[in-house]
Amino acid sequence: MKEHRLHLLVCAGTGCVACRSFEIREELEKEIVKQGLQDEVKVVTTGCQGFCERGPIVIVQPDGIFYQQLVTADIPHLITEHLLKGRAVKKLMYTPSRKEPPVPKMMDIGFFKHQRLLVLRNRGRLDPENIDEYIGFDGYQALEKVLARMEPEEIIDQVKKSGLRGRGGAGFPTGTKWELCRNAPGSVKYVVCNGDEGDPGAFMDRSVLEADPHAVLEGMLIGARAIGAKKGFVYVRSEYPLALKRLYIALEQAEAYGLLGENILGTDFSFTIDVFPGAGAFVCGEETALLASLEGRVGRPRTRPPYPSEEGLWGKPTCINNVETWANVPNIMLRGADWFSSIGTETSKGTKIFSLVGKINNTGLVEVPMGISLREIIFDIGGGIAKGKNFKAVQTGGPSGGCIPEELLDLPIDYESLTKAGSIMGSGGMIVMDEDSCMVDLARYFLKFTVEESCGKCTPCRVGTRHLVELLDKICDGNGEEGDLERLEFLANTIKSTSLCGLGQTAPNPVLTTLKYFRDEYNAHIREKMCPALICKALIEFRVIQENCTGCQRCVSVCPTGAITGPRSEPHFLDKSKCIKCRACYEICRFDAIAGDAIRIVSMEEKTS
Repeated sequence: MKEHRLHLLVCAGTGCVACRSFEIREELEKEIVKQGLQDEVKVVTTGCQGFCERGPIVIVQPDGIFYQQLVTADIPHLITEHLLKGRAVKKLMYTPSRKEPPVPKMMDIGFFKHQRLLVLRNRGRLDPENIDEYIGFDGYQALEKVLARMEPEEIIDQVKKSGLRGRGGAGFPTGTKWELCRNAPGSVKYVVCNGDEGDPGAFMDRSVLEADPHAVLEGMLIGARAIGAKKGFVYVRSEYPLALKRLYIALEQAEAYGLLGENILGTDFSFTIDVFPGAGAFVCGEETALLASLEGRVGRPRTRPPYPSEEGLWGKPTCINNVETWANVPNIMLRGADWFSSIGTETSKGTKIFSLVGKINNTGLVEVPMGISLREIIFDIGGGIAKGKNFKAVQTGGPSGGCIPEELLDLPIDYESLTKAGSIMGSGGMIVMDEDSCMVDLARYFLKFTVEESCGKCTPCRVGTRHLVELLDKICDGNGEEGDLERLEFLANTIKSTSLCGLGQTAPNPVLTTLKYFRDEYNAHIREKMCPALICKALIEFRVIQENCTGCQRCVSVCPTGAITGPRSEPHFLDKSKCIKCRACYEICRFDAIAGDAIRIVSMEEKTS
C-alpha cells in the first residue's frame, strides 16, 4: 500500500457538508493533481470533527494543523503555502485565545484538548465509508475476541463490571439489561439500536452514525452474541439522510467481509441487521413506542412491566440500547471492564457525548469523562459565552431536562448530580443561555415542543401539558396573577407523577427548575408586568436613542417591516406601530443606540382606582 507524506482530513459531517465541504474536497483533489502531489498527499473524507461552527474543516496530518471556515478560493493558496513550501497559513487557521500558541496544532485548541474520546475515538481520522480503515484502527477485533474466547455469560459479566449505563437518558445498567434479556424464556430474541434522536439542538447519535457506523454495528453484534439474538434493527429518523447512507454502506461492507450473516468468522454465530427509517416522532425515542413503530403500528408507549427485555418486539425478549451505548461496547470488550470503570465517577462510568449549543463561543460535539463540571465544559471547552455576555443557565437533557443556574456551574456531570439538581442527563443535549434569555419564555418554548410531540395516549400528558402552556402564555402576555405559580407547580408535579411514559414524566422539568432557580423572573412578569430580559413581546418596546445613533443603517438593513427610517449618517427613527419586536435591530446595533424598554402593563383595577 502506498504511503503518503500528508493526509488532508476533510470533515464531512452534516454541518460541514451543509457548508459545502464536498466542494472543498473536490478543489483539494484538483489542486493536488495540478501541483503533482498526488503521490505524496491523500485527501480523506471523515465524519464529524466536532467543532461544528468552524466548518468547513480540513486537518493536515501528521502536522496536526487545523484549518477552518474554508472556501474553495482558499485552496490554491493553502496547497502552495503549506504543502509545497511547508508554511502553515495562519489566516485560515482557528484564531487562538491568549492561552494557546500563536500557531496552534489541533490538540492545542481548548475545544479539543479538554475532551477524552472513547466513542468518538475515530472521528475525523477515518473514512466512515471504508471498512478497511475501521479495521485498521482495531475495528472488529473485539468481535473476534468474544467469538473466539468468551462465553455469553462472560461478555455480560464484563459489561456489568464496566459500569456502563444506558446513554439514551434513563441510565439503566447495560449489563443488567442484557442479562435480563438473555435469561428471558424463548429462543427468538432481538437486538435494537435506538437512533431516534429528537431533542432540539441534539445531534450526538447522528454524528456517531455518520463518523463511525461500524462501531455501532460491532457493539450490536457483541450484544447479540451475549443475549442469543439472531436478528437486529437500527431505528434511525429519516431526517438523517447522511447517517442512513453511511449505515447502509457499512452493512453492505460488513456482510461482504463475513461479519454479518451466517456463521460469522467461521463460528456458529449468525446475525443480520436491518435499518428502519423512522418518521420523526419525538415519542418514538421511548423504547416501547419505538418497538410499536418497528412493528408497523402507531408509535405510542405502553405500560411497563412487562419490559422489552421480557416482552418486546413482536412479543419476544428484546434488548434495546441507543447509538452511543452500543458504540461503547467494542472498547470495553477490547480494553477490559477495569479500564472503562477507571474513567468517570463511582456511579457514572466512562464518558458522555454532548451537543454543546446556544449562546456559547464554541458550539459543537464534545465527549468528556463523567464527573467533569459544567464550568469546565462551558468555559474551557465551549470558550465561554458569546459576545462577552454573562452566563445565565444551561439546559441539560433537552426538552425533558431542566435549567441549571450559575450557582451550580461547578456541579459534576453524572446521573445522580443532575437528577438532584432537577434536571436529567438525557441523551446529551446541552443548551447554554446568556443574560438575555427569559426563563419563563424558555420554559414555554420547551413545553410547546412537548405538547406538539405528545402521543396523546394518557390524559396527564395530553391535557396537562396544554394547561401548563396556557398558564405560561398568560404570564408571558402580562396577564399573570397571584396564585398562578402555585397552580403551575401543582399541575407540573401532578403530570410528573401520573404520566404513562418518560416523555410526560419529564415534560414539567423545565417549568419546575425555572420556578426553583428563577422565581424572581416569574414574579416580575406577574407582579410588575415586565420581562427583565426584554424577550416577551407583550411586555417590551424598542426605540432609537438619538444621541447614540450614527446613522450607519445596519438596523435599517435588518428590519423586516421598515419600522426604522432615516438618512445615512443621521439619527434614525423607529415607528412603534410597525415594529414587530423581533429584536433584530437591538442585536445588530454596535453603538447601543437601540433601547429595549420594559412596558409595565396597567391592569383594569389600577386604571379605575
